[in-house]
Amino acid sequence: MKIMMLVLQFLFLVLAAPLICGIIARVKNNLRMRKGAPVLQPYYNIVKLLSKDEVVSSTASWVFRIAPAVVLSSSMAALALVPAVIAGNSANLAGDLLAVLFIFALGRFFLALAGIDTGSAFGGMGSSREMFIASFAEPCASLAIFSLFLRSGSTNPEMLGIPGPVQVSTVFAALCLIMVIIAETSRLPIDNQETHLELTMVHEAMVLEYSGSSLAFIEAGSYIKQIVWFGILAHIVMPSAVSASSGLVPVIGSAALFGGKVLGLAVCVAFLEVFIAKMRLFRVQDYFGFAGILGLFAVISSLMGI
Repeated sequence: MKIMMLVLQFLFLVLAAPLICGIIARVKNNLRMRKGAPVLQPYYNIVKLLSKDEVVSSTASWVFRIAPAVVLSSSMAALALVPAVIAGNSANLAGDLLAVLFIFALGRFFLALAGIDTGSAFGGMGSSREMFIASFAEPCASLAIFSLFLRSGSTNPEMLGIPGPVQVSTVFAALCLIMVIIAETSRLPIDNQETHLELTMVHEAMVLEYSGSSLAFIEAGSYIKQIVWFGILAHIVMPSAVSASSGLVPVIGSAALFGGKVLGLAVCVAFLEVFIAKMRLFRVQDYFGFAGILGLFAVISSLMGI
């Protein structure tokens, strides 16, 4: 019974991942007084891309061809470690939050290699910028994780969320992770998913050579990656996972609470993207410098027990 519920939870999160991007886009369009695309547009895009043929550069190697599968599979592997609705996930015992960082780094590594594999100037530029941003994002995320480890005594994602009053260290760690999540999900002010201008592209530059089902895999991987980060942050601030044996009503209540938390984060991200301008690439170190300070404050607060 528990295994079946965990499988259903995994499938639910996979299917719900594109909806989060659709909600963010819809909120942004409403704030800009635009009609915009429907909320289900990400699903339409994936179906459309899966039905199209692929065009592959003659200079592309096997790295270019397997990168979409690696990106999608790494995102799905990270999703198995996320505490969402059901507690006691056996997959959580096999890894920790640091493992999630390494899994995402694997997908990023192959996507960056694929960006330069075709010999495209845009791909090489995007890969360089992506690794530059990742070199700052991962240490900041590690600081936040370390502060949570000092408080909970474990890096297991399920153990990081402690019921009760929110502590100061949790607030600092959550703020640090929010800044990391914005960068990891390619959103403003670090990146802009809505443009293909040379001066602003990061993630879009790496996938510019992809088409058809390969591009669908990459897009699906990015959707799943986003819901992974949102789920981790939601669990850290307000844990709501319940045991599979607690009954149907608590499970439904936990699912509704998890959905509400993720929806709230999506709306907050949409508001930030509307009211914040794109940051220059060489100002990124200042952005992550502030995130690192928040991470240090989180560590100090954890050591002080507050």
